[in-house]
Parts: sequence; structure tokens; C-alpha cells
Amino acid sequence: MAVPVTAPERPVRAVSPRHFVRLKLRVLGNNFRGQAWRIGLFVLGVLFALWFAATGFILLAAPGLADETRYALMTAAFGGALLTLGWLLLPLVFFGVDETLDPARFALLPLSRRTLVTGLLAAALVSVPVLATAITAAGLVVTAGALGGWSAALVGALGVVGGLLVCVAGARALTSAFATMLRSRRVRDLAAVLLAVLAAMLGPLQLFVVAAVRQADWDRLTGVARVIGWTPFGAPWTVGVDVAQGRPVVAVVKLLITAATVGVLLLWWSRSLESAMVGAASAGPARAPRGVVGGAAAQLFPRAVGWVRRDRFGALVARECRYWWRDARRRANLITVAVVGVFVPVMVNLGGASFAVEGGTTFGESAADASPVLVSISMAFVGVLASVTLANQFGFDGSAYAANVVAGVPGRVELRARMTAFSLYVVPILAVIVVVLAFLLGRPEWLGAMAGALFAAYGCGLAINGFVSVLGAYSLPETSNPFAMNTGAGIAKSLYTLVSMVSATVAAVPFVVAAALLGDVWLWLALPAGLAYGAGAALLGAYLAGDALDRRQPELLAAVTPTR
Repeated sequence: MAVPVTAPERPVRAVSPRHFVRLKLRVLGNNFRGQAWRIGLFVLGVLFALWFAATGFILLAAPGLADETRYALMTAAFGGALLTLGWLLLPLVFFGVDETLDPARFALLPLSRRTLVTGLLAAALVSVPVLATAITAAGLVVTAGALGGWSAALVGALGVVGGLLVCVAGARALTSAFATMLRSRRVRDLAAVLLAVLAAMLGPLQLFVVAAVRQADWDRLTGVARVIGWTPFGAPWTVGVDVAQGRPVVAVVKLLITAATVGVLLLWWSRSLESAMVGAASAGPARAPRGVVGGAAAQLFPRAVGWVRRDRFGALVARECRYWWRDARRRANLITVAVVGVFVPVMVNLGGASFAVEGGTTFGESAADASPVLVSISMAFVGVLASVTLANQFGFDGSAYAANVVAGVPGRVELRARMTAFSLYVVPILAVIVVVLAFLLGRPEWLGAMAGALFAAYGCGLAINGFVSVLGAYSLPETSNPFAMNTGAGIAKSLYTLVSMVSATVAAVPFVVAAALLGDVWLWLALPAGLAYGAGAALLGAYLAGDALDRRQPELLAAVTPTR
């Protein structure tokens, strides 16, 4: 009797989204094992998310509970559009996206594009932000059910599911697309312009909402809400209200718009996902450098830092300058945080002045009523925001920071070099903002006071963030997506940003108090005093935080090294 040499092969089971969800849960469990601080941050993030979700639920359910049919459509359209915009913009400018399942890890596996996209989408739906958004959007289901019965509630629930898919797919597609752009130095200028415009949209949007609420033209707002309801931003959220108000055909068309939007976003995501799996975007054929003179040490220093000494400090400054310009993660943070932290407060300040007087007052007339003290306070806030990028500056290095530990770089030299390199990019931006704001306000004599407050607060922010980066560093995922964050790192980033902003503001209070007490004399003393105050605070912070860095180098290296 013949015996088979090989056993029959077992049939290969198809990979489904369920496997991606189980894999994400297992990775999360492994990341939490033995990491009490991560568990604490995760629990804190859940509590914050539930609190915001409960508040949003009450606001969206209010028209139904109060039996206000008139406001139901406006609440659904504006509230849903705000949720969608938050999902699209906040990952770019603040929180990042959860990369527990890095797409690059699946590059060598025989998975089709459809399987990978659907699986990663299913894994992305298992998260705290999605849960909070679902609880918030459930208020629309309550409104639809209270106004139109169970059929409207059912359609509203279907629309909420579609809206969640739009939010998650849109956030993933947008961050993946920008990640691809920022990896290519050839298109970094385009990415900078797009992100600047994206950030600048927040100011006009806020001004539009403030003006609309103050005018209280409900007929006009209803018309705007109907227009938004036909866009992908509001279509999925308004279907329940449409059924409750006797427009079932409109609801069906909006569901089709939602389905088409989800399909387009997933297709866009799949295209950029392949680039993320392969690696850095191609920048074309390499060209031989022209005009290179000197040896290897001389070539390390860019032209912008040719003035620094050829020693350890100068080498660190040159290295950091190249990293801020070439590293996609650093460039993304530099563009998003610096642009949002500078341009948006300026626009809000100018916009608040334009709405300060009723009855057709022009911008110049209302802006002229501003006081130098108030403008100095606003510029101090801008300076604090401009420095928060350094709150986790060692996290950008990751395991590469081991080279500095082995080389025995003194902590004071390390921090001074990092502050200097970062300031080479940020200080020119701040100087341009001061000049532009003084010109728009029509107060060139306030230029010194504004610049003094700005640079004093910026120096205090550098000092505070030096301490925060040493004592509260956390690792960033090893991925080609510069917007990716580890689980729990989003709430850590939020808390560290809040701590650094509050501490830097407190440190800058004496300077603002002096501006209020000295009056017009301060217009002449503010600039030199602000430069001295900011430089002194930064040097003192580097001196004190440098000692802490010398003591905590091994612990800091372990904190910023990504876990595998």
C-alpha cells in the first residue's frame, strides 16, 4: 500500500477585516503591558473623550428633545460639518493619527490592496475618537426619532455610520497624502503652502460663525445649512432630519452621495498607501553636487549656519538644521504647529478688532482702538505657541539619540544647539508676522513693543519646553507617516502642550506687567528688554535643563526608543 510522502495542504483562509481588528487589539495589549503611564494616559484620554462626547450629544439632541423642527436641520448640518472638519484638520495640526498597525509592516505580505485598505479601515474604527464621535452623533438619531418616529431614527443611524466612515477614511487619506508629499523635498514648498492655507481657513471660519451668530439671521443660516447638507460634510448627518421633515427621496440621494464619498476617499487612500508601504517618495535621479568645496567636515555645515564655530556646538547646530529641513516628521511639525500657532492667533486678533464695533465700522477704524498692552499680550501668546514644537524634540530622534549618549554630549550644549537650530527657522517667521501686524494695525510705533513681547515669550517657551522635553519625552512610531502617533501619545502631546503653554505664559507675565505700568516709555524699551529677557530665559532654561539631561540620558534614550 502506497503511503503519501507529503501531507495534503490545508486550505488557506482568506484574510478579513476581523483579523486586522484582532491584531490591533493584541498590539495594544502588548504595548500596555508593563507600561503604567501609557495605561494612565489611555484612561485619561477615554474620560476626556466621554466628557466631550456627552456634551456634543446633548447639543445635537437638543432640537429633538425641545421639539424644535426649525433648528434641527441647522444643528445637523453645522454640527456634522464641524465633526467632519475636525477629523480632517486636527490630525494634521495637533493630534496626529494612531499608527498601531503601520502599513509598512504589511509590505512583504501577499495582501491585495482591497484587503489591506478594508482591514486598516476596520482597525481604525476601533478607537476612542471613533467611539466619542459615535456617541456625539447619536444625538442626531435622537433628534430624528423625536421629530419623525422610528423610521427617521433608523435612517439617521444609517447616516451616522456613513458619516463615521467619511471621517475616518478622510482623515487617513488626507494624512497619508500629506505624508507622501512631505517625504519628497521636491514638493515641500507646495505642502507648506497647502498647510498654511489650511491653517489660515480656521480664522475666517471662526469669524464667519461669530458674525452669523451675532446677526441671528435664521433664514440665511437655514439656507446655508441646506447647502452644506448637500455636500459630503453634511450629507450623512442630515438624512434623519430629512426623513422627519417628509423628504425621503432627498435622504436617499444624500446616502448615495455619502457612499460615493467613502468610495473616493478609500481609493485615494489606497493610492497613497502603496507609497507609504514602499518607502520614501522618489525624488528623481540623483544629481552630482555642484560647487562643493572643502572636506567632509566643511560640507556638513549648510550655508545658513556657515557662521558657527567648527566645534561640537556648531556640528550639533548644523545637524539639527539639516534635520528640520529634510526630515519629514520634523518638517510636518514645523509647518503645522508654527503656521497654526502664528497665523491663526494673528487673524483672530485682527478679526476680533473688526467686529468690536457695530454698524458697518471698517477694519482700520476698529483696529486703531486696540491698545499696545492688549496687542503685546496677543503677541506673547503667539510666541508661546511658536515654541511648543520642542516639547518632544528628543522623540524625533528616537533610537538615533544613542549616538549623542555614547559621544557624551553635555546637556547644556545639546539644548543650546537645538534651540539655536530651531530658532533659525522660527525667528524669521515671527519677525515677518510682527511687521505685517504693525502695518495692518496702522501702528508702526508699536513695532518694538510687539516684537519685545513676542520674543520674550518665545524665549520663555524655549526654556520651559527644554524641561518638558527632558522630563516628559515619549517615543514616536517608526513609520513613514509624519502624522502618526502611538496609542496614548495624542493625549500626552495635548497635556505637554498645555503644561508648556501655561508655564511659559506665567514666565512671561513680568514682561507684560512692565508693559502695562510703564506706558509710552515702554514703546522704546520693549524691544531690547524683550530680546534680553527671552535670551536670558532660554539660556537659563538650557543651563538648568541641561543638568537634568546629563542625569537622565539613559532614561531619556529608553523613553524615546520605539518598542517593537
